[in-house]
Amino acid sequence: MNRIDRTFKRLRSAGKKAFVAFITAGDPDLATTAELVPALERAGVDIIELGVPFSDPLADGKTIQTASERALAQGVTTEKIFQLVKRLRQKTDIPLALMMYYNPIFHYGDAKYVAAAAAAGVDGLIIPDLPPEEAGLLKAAADRADISTVFFMAPTTTARRMPLIARHASGFIYFVSLTGVTGARAQIPAAVKKQIAAAKKVTDKPVCIGFGISRPEQVRDLAKTADGVIVGSAIINEIVRHTGKADLVPRVERFVKTLTAPLK
Repeated sequence: MNRIDRTFKRLRSAGKKAFVAFITAGDPDLATTAELVPALERAGVDIIELGVPFSDPLADGKTIQTASERALAQGVTTEKIFQLVKRLRQKTDIPLALMMYYNPIFHYGDAKYVAAAAAAGVDGLIIPDLPPEEAGLLKAAADRADISTVFFMAPTTTARRMPLIARHASGFIYFVSLTGVTGARAQIPAAVKKQIAAAKKVTDKPVCIGFGISRPEQVRDLAKTADGVIVGSAIINEIVRHTGKADLVPRVERFVKTLTAPLK
């Protein structure tokens, strides 16, 4: 049982829901990312997704696209992110998942990538453009290394397909709240609660909702149905707002506390 599984087990036994935070590794730089991870943990975050910057982030909106561009301009690479995770593991045990696209893994080699991720202390892999039917090599290697493979459901996922995704997923299922790319939204479609409930009928694995969530009231509302709530773009926007300022990390920490408060 890895850190992600242990975290959901602990939260479920306490009757609580998970708050999952996404930040792009290396935005604005890797040193700041290293400070932000423990700050997010102090703010009440349960699981952290580290975005691996990529030149063609097809599932992401402008906020995360530009975060990837800034990180790539800093020279952030897969190897540097593995080294970052190794350093973080010296001071925190919070679950860390890498969210990335499949192309870099393909070029690295599935088994080799998973081995390096496991050695660094990574707990999960989230790959938006890798459906479970095409993930056999990676999933086999990840299962051997006790690394979770998180797969996606969406408002367009059919009832027939949901059990297949649930069967292959581990750690949690990432439920996309809307048909579109990432980015903070003022409104989350009302129908998403029924869709999450439908997903939960086919699995006992945690179902977490992401894409578009940006406000405490959205976190509170969606946590009534989902097992966890994922926030990314709103946090990155806060990082951008304070980049270059000496108090960037404490300001982001305070902001994230307002988002995690409804779950505590």
